[in-house]
Formats: sequence, structure tokens, C-alpha cells
Amino acid sequence: MESTGRAGVEKIFTEDSAEKLREAISGAGGNEVFAAGFLDAGGRVESVRVLARGNGGAVPAVYGQDGDGMPDVLIHNHPEGFLSPSDNDLLIAARAAEDGIGSYIVDNSVSRVYVIAEPVSGRKRVMLDADSIIARLTEGGSIAIRLPAYENRSSQLELMRLVIRAFNEDSLAAAEAGTGVGKSFAYLLPAISFAGLNNERVVISTATITLQQQLFEKDIPLVNSALPRPVKAVLVKGRGNYLCRRRLNDMLNQNQLDLDLGGTEKEFGAVVEWASSSATGSRSDLPFMPDEGLWARVCSDADACMGMRCYAREDCFVMKQRREAADARILVVNHHLLFADLAARRDGAGYGGTVVLPPYRRVVIDEAHKTENSATSFFTGQFSAPGLFRQVARLWRRRGARTSGLIARLAALLPPAEGDGDWQTEIEDIQEAAGELNRQALELCGEESVFRLVPARDKLISARLLPSVEKTRRLLLGFAGRVAALAEEAEEKPNESAARDDLVWELRSALRRLQKMAGVCSIFVAYREHPLEAVWIERRHSVRADGGDWAQFNTAPVSIAEQLKEALFEANRTVVCVSATLTVSGNFRYWMSRSGIDRAKNPDGGTKTVLNGVFPSPFPYESVCLTAVPADAPEPNGRDFQGFVNEAVFRLAEATGGSALALFTSFESLSSAYRSAAPRLEALGIRCLRQGEDDRSRLLRAFVSDESSVLFAADSFWEGVDAPGATLRLVIMCRLPFKSPNDPLFEARSECIERRGGNPFIDLSVPEAVMRFRQGFGRLIRRADDYGAVVILDSRLLRKRYGSLFLQSLPKTRRCFESLDTVARQVSFQ
Repeated sequence: MESTGRAGVEKIFTEDSAEKLREAISGAGGNEVFAAGFLDAGGRVESVRVLARGNGGAVPAVYGQDGDGMPDVLIHNHPEGFLSPSDNDLLIAARAAEDGIGSYIVDNSVSRVYVIAEPVSGRKRVMLDADSIIARLTEGGSIAIRLPAYENRSSQLELMRLVIRAFNEDSLAAAEAGTGVGKSFAYLLPAISFAGLNNERVVISTATITLQQQLFEKDIPLVNSALPRPVKAVLVKGRGNYLCRRRLNDMLNQNQLDLDLGGTEKEFGAVVEWASSSATGSRSDLPFMPDEGLWARVCSDADACMGMRCYAREDCFVMKQRREAADARILVVNHHLLFADLAARRDGAGYGGTVVLPPYRRVVIDEAHKTENSATSFFTGQFSAPGLFRQVARLWRRRGARTSGLIARLAALLPPAEGDGDWQTEIEDIQEAAGELNRQALELCGEESVFRLVPARDKLISARLLPSVEKTRRLLLGFAGRVAALAEEAEEKPNESAARDDLVWELRSALRRLQKMAGVCSIFVAYREHPLEAVWIERRHSVRADGGDWAQFNTAPVSIAEQLKEALFEANRTVVCVSATLTVSGNFRYWMSRSGIDRAKNPDGGTKTVLNGVFPSPFPYESVCLTAVPADAPEPNGRDFQGFVNEAVFRLAEATGGSALALFTSFESLSSAYRSAAPRLEALGIRCLRQGEDDRSRLLRAFVSDESSVLFAADSFWEGVDAPGATLRLVIMCRLPFKSPNDPLFEARSECIERRGGNPFIDLSVPEAVMRFRQGFGRLIRRADDYGAVVILDSRLLRKRYGSLFLQSLPKTRRCFESLDTVARQVSFQ
């Protein structure tokens, strides 16, 4: 059927969709355009999304699910104006028709339409049947019978009902699920069911590798096995986790001076051998942990990727993963990857095509209490002199009379006059300026090891820092401009070669990194113009024996709520956020305000519905857990407090015979307690482990494997430690986990709250500490048969009014608020 004239077209397209299609064709220079169309209730195309652009006679017919689900109709234009379908058009239309998708051909002005195949009318979203889905996880259900130790958990089923509502009603949801609820199955079953019934993609994001692997390797296969139609799931990793064959080959083709492996020659050889047989190219599949510097030179890198111009694209590990992800309906990702995708879409990439991830409109975020920190870390800018030196050395270095690096190699491929220039002098100027800047920055950091740029320090900053920052920035931009000119000159030369193209691409990769460093310098220079950015310097310590301290320059947004509101909560139809700790005293207000979910709007301007619920742990805390606070503990800021901590950690661990996790808020306090308690505990046959003496994963394995050991830890160990059974019977929290008021980002956030008339301590410090406190408490009871004690050595829990907020946020347990002697006796009976 062909419709001719505006009146006929208006029966098939709305005015807006026709105009958008005309603009897309015009923007492609009148060449062929391939688009997905979506119908309104009357059967007209109300929106179009361009999927591909071609030439005057052909266009790639690439389609699949996008963020709005499968398209209703496929549309492309014939520039010459003859709308009769070709054989290929008919073949593509026939395949699409199998999925109920129609096919249209239009002319360039969208004044005529040829309908090859009508779309199936009334193709609507299939709602989830809550009762039938929940029945799968009740006794005798298809999932319940597959679980080796099935327990009927009412909290789990109620959580599942909330998640089902969020999918059916296009709503946002915030759910706090206590330990043991089984939150993974509560969101996986609805998500996988919805994806299968509606052929829509659902992204499931987690903060930790451990949970990603559990979901992908165990939970999702189990759910799929219980469903009539399994749904394809893919674990998506960032491209930096994959080997780049082109970059590896480039290193193999370099001479020894250029290669400069810095003592990693043996590892490099092992990577080369592994690459020849690896099916995935994933770093996690390497039989050893590669040197970070070496891996950075051979891994896939967004700045260095040549895309379709790469000669190795057919064997590209990243492209293989992307093809798998495009064909999947469940994507398991980490928070950083999700936020990288959301940031790119918000900055202009749009929501209809593949960016970092394929398009989607449904998201489940597990470990959602980390949303703000994960998103903030993605938007943080950093720069340091050592990092700058590494990038410069990658471009140009001299040893005696020999020069090497990307510039020298590219210059060797150009006529003599093209690559000439005193690069050495320019680089020495940059190194000298950056070295001087590093020295001045370290002086400003002083003993506190951190220096934040604030207007009150403007005179000091202007005199002792900004001139060096501006000089470094100016030299960097000048050098970057010259490097860019060299790359452009090389690209304009007629004699193309793969070697030259590779070098130019790598050159541009290094160039973008230099420009990012210059961008951080620019924010420092104009810090007064960035009131919503925290700008600071911190002292870093080299891990090498011959390395000195160096300064790291940092910028970070004070609040990420607006970005999350727009890119995550408003851009997607369903977003489900779950965690064991999202509330303070049962209230979601703090987390909601920090994440921006409470301000999300619908397209019509109305506030989006946010479903929420607290689903308590099924574990019998009152009978298996003791919460204790020594009433005779001195004030945490008093001179006697650290001595009390040292003795208390020893006595409590002695009373339980080990099986203890001691959590600290500073490494100084940790070191003091370890020096005092460890020798005495070791003499009793109790092994003592300390954060920093090995990497985190090996340290945790050693702790779990030795049931009588004691682990002294801080920072990240307040969460993510899963040691069920006899390994862990005692958790000691030595101090309430308040953020240091000297933390520059925390300080900037506090000032922002104060400017709005709020109370930073009540509005930020306390709620953040309560959530961290609850994470620490949650390390103890991991299974229904676990038991033990949590002892908090901070008397502010009993003596300060805000202490009740901490205690109210915990499950009901037995309590002991007496002397350390009494607490130690109570603990010994656990």
C-alpha cells in the first residue's frame, strides 16, 4: 500500500514524528536513514528513533530493543523517490513481521509512504501477575523446590510484591531489606519475568564484584531454570577489563627502547601467550594479577579505541561483549559502569542507542546505599605530577642521543620537516613546572596532609599556589595544541598506513588525558567560580621505597542529586533501589534527598511515584545477638580513650577466643590497638590479621579460613565482609563512624547545608554515620544459625541525645550497657 500526499501520510504519521524523520534525513545529507517507529493508541507513528545512517543507496538495517522496548514499525527512506521495496527490503520486512513489527518506506520529504507490512495492532505491555510470580517462591513453587535450604520468608514475598508494582506501574521504588530477607530473588524474579514477557531490557547494577558474580553465576541461572522461557543474561564489565589486541600488537612491534617494560618483561610475555588462546580477553581470566602499569598499556581504552577503523575489530573482545549485551535482556553491571553510561546519555548521547550499555528503561540497583558515593567518584577529576610525567614519557623521552615515544615514532613516518621541533625543551619545561607545583602543594598540605581551596584562604592560595597551577596549565595546553597539530598533519598525508593510523590514535588518546589534566588545573585556577565543586589537594605516599610523597589535585561535585534525578530517575520508567541500609530510624528521608529520587518528575511535570518499604530480617536477633556498650568507656576525644580501646579489644577477643572483627575509623587507632593487643592474643594462640598486610580478598580468605582469628580493619571492611558461622562471633566497633570533619568533600557538603539554613551535623553527619554503623553491625549475623555479640566502645551512644538514633536503627537484640568487665563476661557466654 502506498499513501500519497499529506493527507495520506497524516493517517500514518503524527505531524511531530514526520517532521523529526524529515530532519533526520536532511541531517544525513539526504542519504538513507533507518529508524524505529512507535505507535500511538490510534495506530499512527507518534515517535521515531534513528538507528542507522547510510549512503544514497543503502543503510544498515540494525534494530532490536531500545529504551522503549521493541519498535512497532521499521522505517527507511529511498532518496531517489521510488518507493518499491528491494529484495533486501522484503527480506528484512519478513523477518520483522515474525515479531509483529511493520515496515514502511518513505521519500525524503516524508510526503509519501509505502507500507510493506502492517504492524500488529494492539501490541501492549504485558503486566506481571503478582500472585503467580510470588507462588514460584512459596513452598512447592518452581523456585522454592530448587533451593537446597528453602525457608518461607514473608518479608521476601512482600518485597517482591513491591518490585512487581514498580514494574507494572512504571514507578520508582526504594526498599530496605534486612540481612537474610533474600532480596536478590525478590527483585530477580519480577525483573526476569518482565523482561521475558515484554522483550524489554533490564539493567541490574551492584556495587561489588562478589554480588555480581553471585547474581550471574548462581541466582539468575536458578531463576531462569524455573521459568518456562529463560531470558538471556550477560555480565557486562568496563572496557578496561579487556585486552586490546591492537594495543598489544603495537607493543610487540616496538623496539626495545620504545617498549620500556620497566621490569615487567616476564609478565608481558605471559600476557602475550595468554592472549593467543583466551576466549574472553578478560583480565579476571588471567592466571595471575598483572602489573597495573603494564595492563594499562594493553587494555581496551575508550580514548584509544579506533572503533570500526581498527584492523582487529573482528576479533575485538569488547565488541564481542557488546554484541552479547545487545542480544541480552538482563544486563548485570557495576555502579561505575551504570553511571558512566548515564553520564554520557545525559551529556547528549541520548537514550535511544548504545552508549556504554545498550539502551534500557528499567533498572534495579542493589547495594543502593552506595549510589551517591559511586556516582560522585565517577564525576571526580584528578591530576598529579607523577601521572603527568607518565603521560609525557609515553609521548616523548630521551636516553642519551636516542629518542622514543609516540611523537618520535610518528615523526619517523613523516617527512623530516614535519616531525621536527624541540620537543625535549618543551617537555622539560612542563616537568619543571609540575615539579614546582607539586612541591608548593605539599607545603600547603602540611601535617594535615590535605588542603582545601576556599575563599577564606584566597590570599594564601593566590600567592603560593595559583601562579604555578596556571603556569602548568598554560604549558600543558600549549604542548597539547602542538601534539594535536602533529596528529592532524599526519592524518592529512596521502600515504596511509596502519602503523601511522595506530600511532595517531594512541597520540590522541594521550592528548585527551593531558587535556583532562589541564581541565582540572582550570577549575583550580577559577575555583571561586565553582561553588558547587569541592576543590582540594591531598598528600599521597609512594608505595615504592625510593619514591617520595606527591600531591594529588582533586575536584568533585558537592551534590550529585540533580544529576541522578535527571539521568537515572526521570529518564527511566522503572528504577528499583534496594539495600540493607537505606533508612535512619526507619525513615528514607536522608537517602532520598541525597540521591534525588524524591524530586523526580514525570514528563507531564507531575512528581513521580516513589514506592517504599522496610522489610525486616527474618533472623531471631533477640535470642542470638547481644548489643553491648561499656558504660565506663571514656569520652572518645579524651586522652584515655585509645588506651581503653587497646585494652578492650584484647579483653573482648580473649573472652571469645578470637573469631572477632575489630572495626576502626582511623588507621592510627587501628595500629595502636594492634600493637597493644596482637602480641598478647598471639601468645594465646589467636592469630591476628591486620588490614594493609595483604590485599583485601586474601586477607578475608585468611580470616574466614581460621575460626579463631581476629581481623583488625577500617574503612571498606565496615561493609562487604561476609563471614558466617564460627568464623565471626564478635564485632567490635571502636568508635561511631562519623566522617572526619576535615574530609574536604564532607566539609564542602556541610557548608552547602549550612548556607541553605540547615544543620550539617543533624542533616548530614548523623544520618551518614548511622547508615555506616548499621553496615558494621550487619557483619555479625549472616545466617539463621549465627550468633554472637556486637560491642561498641563509644560511650556517646549512651550519653548523647543522638545516640538513640543509632540504637533505634538496629534490630531488637539483648543489650548490656554496663562496665567493660561485665560486657567481657557476657561476651564470653555467647
